[in-house]
Amino acid sequence: MSNRIDRVIITGAGSGIGLDLAKRFLGEGSSLVINGRDPERLERARQILGEEKRVAAVAGPVGDPGTGRALAKAALDRFGGVDVLVNNTGIFEPKPFLESTEEDLDRFYATNVRGTFLTTKSAVPLMIRRGGGSVINLGTALVAQAMTRLPVAALMTSKGGVHALTVALAAELARYNIRVNTLAPGVVRTPLIGAGADSMAAIHPLGRIGEVRDTSDAVLYLATASFVTGTTLEVDGGFAHSR
Repeated sequence: MSNRIDRVIITGAGSGIGLDLAKRFLGEGSSLVINGRDPERLERARQILGEEKRVAAVAGPVGDPGTGRALAKAALDRFGGVDVLVNNTGIFEPKPFLESTEEDLDRFYATNVRGTFLTTKSAVPLMIRRGGGSVINLGTALVAQAMTRLPVAALMTSKGGVHALTVALAAELARYNIRVNTLAPGVVRTPLIGAGADSMAAIHPLGRIGEVRDTSDAVLYLATASFVTGTTLEVDGGFAHSR
């Protein structure tokens, strides 16, 4: 069955969207392997979650292939495999195109594209053993609609790669009963956005910014929707279609 959520890996689970996701999956009875780049922040998240028997933590940058392998090993050793992978880790740093450097581009690709690719590559063999699974990649509504006051050209080359990877993997992995989808949020109230988040409410036709519960609702849907693959689910208050 491809709609099981017994065993879940979540990257970027130290705060914000990832931490709320971890709470929600725990509430659904899942066992979790959580990841974050900062070991101290990740440990604080693990303590917040509690449930030591159902939560394993693996710190490390997802752009390092060893991190993906360690996540998969923890899922196999502690819980017997993986049903759902949420590639939530990502860098979001607006910067004008002419000021963006090669180093900026490399950082975006290392986390957003390479990290998503490598973590998925480590998790998929375990999903195949279990007869299927669900991969959910975190993209952004800005891939579909740009904003003149938010310069993110270098960043979007990496996020666009995540969206493209979703489509390609959905086709390639369908024969294993593995579904691959992208979640594309608008502005969501998280520590990444900061205190000025509500100033962005007007870009969403619904007139508010997103909350982490909105993204968690959508991820849980994609994790269990057994006839949905290769899609981008925009959780953006209508932003991407407000031209």
